[in-house]
Amino acid sequence: MDIKRFKNKPLMGIVRGIDKEIVEPFIEAVILAGLETLEITMNTAGAPEIIRKAKKISKNRLMLGAGTVLNKKDLKQALSAGATFIVTPVLVKDVVKYCVKNNIPVFPGALTPSEIYEAWQEGATMVKVFPAKCFGPEYFREVKGPFKEIELLACAGVTSINMREYFNCGATAVAIGTSVFKKYWLEQGRFNDVCSSLKTYLEQLSNRLD
Repeated sequence: MDIKRFKNKPLMGIVRGIDKEIVEPFIEAVILAGLETLEITMNTAGAPEIIRKAKKISKNRLMLGAGTVLNKKDLKQALSAGATFIVTPVLVKDVVKYCVKNNIPVFPGALTPSEIYEAWQEGATMVKVFPAKCFGPEYFREVKGPFKEIELLACAGVTSINMREYFNCGATAVAIGTSVFKKYWLEQGRFNDVCSSLKTYLEQLSNRLD
């Protein structure tokens, strides 16, 4: 993962439960929309195979990572499949330590100020504030008060409407999931809807500091 590239377009997509049979049209729709960073969760059936397939299809047009990594087994499977960054829902210290040691971007989840600080001290590339919707954008402003150097990724509850506010309150990046990758859209092959929805987020992203 190229962190500079991610910061230039700081929107991470999260897809969970995708069927391997629709990986190709899904990935092409995501790329057509302009998204550059996508996480595939490890609690998706056949996740390593899906990551491997997505990587082959994307041909470096996407930065692909693995999410919901809860242990070293998941981590090694994800990296072997070609994941270039790792995301966890909580601070999994042995996973984070391995990533830091091997220069793999890692985004551990945290919520409270103590958890956020601990995750950053462990070497997080960014701390994923999850679920962000519990406290909303203003929480980021408060956290950034004493922790100006900590980079935060807002995850869960980010919409195209409130996304700008998260950035204005101190988020370095945001993540989106089921609001765009709706289960029934994927099941029905409605990739044009996925593409259009992503474009809405990306348009708001380009205007985030206006």
